[in-house]
Amino acid sequence: MPDFSIRRTMMVDTQIRPSDVTKFPIIDAMLSVQREDFVPSAQREMAYMGENLDLGEGRVILEPRTLAKMLDALDIASDELVLDVGAAFGYSAAVIAHMAQAVVALEDNETMASEAQDALMAAGIDNVITHVESLKDGAAEHGPYDVIVVEGGVTHVPDALISQLKDGGRIACLFMDGALGEVRIGYKIDGAVSWRRAFNAGAPVLPGFEKHDAFTL
Repeated sequence: MPDFSIRRTMMVDTQIRPSDVTKFPIIDAMLSVQREDFVPSAQREMAYMGENLDLGEGRVILEPRTLAKMLDALDIASDELVLDVGAAFGYSAAVIAHMAQAVVALEDNETMASEAQDALMAAGIDNVITHVESLKDGAAEHGPYDVIVVEGGVTHVPDALISQLKDGGRIACLFMDGALGEVRIGYKIDGAVSWRRAFNAGAPVLPGFEKHDAFTL
């Protein structure tokens, strides 16, 4: 039987701390949340690897370093409402729940959403709502949001998500250009988002987050 608690500590010590993530709430959350409970059962052994966990069909669970650095750049406060887009089996939502007032875990796969709900309940995390809807459409009924986190690559950010972000809010997206990507933090001011580069990372582009070139004859 593997000792996941040792692997969890090693993940933080070898993947998170060396990446200049020092905020206590993030470190504490990543030491507390049992990542192995929020991945497909067949992939529990790989839960603490320093790479994206492939879920198929262009979906991944982001590597711990990428998620931690995103959260570090977003600087989520304890009174904020967060939309977690592409929450998969709920790991990212569980981590964010440690620092936010509440989290809406958005997932378009009903099976994943159901398993996420079960895992969150089993972990005693009661400030996360799972919401099943197309990822590109967001979850308007629970918004607007102080913070939006997109759990996968994008080449285009759907207008629906921007419209659900509060003025003064922040959004983290991993913009992909071929095999290369960078996380940018968007700040919404007077209805428009201005983007700032945060760090390099990579992930498959989420379905629905591709840039569609204008059709020309």
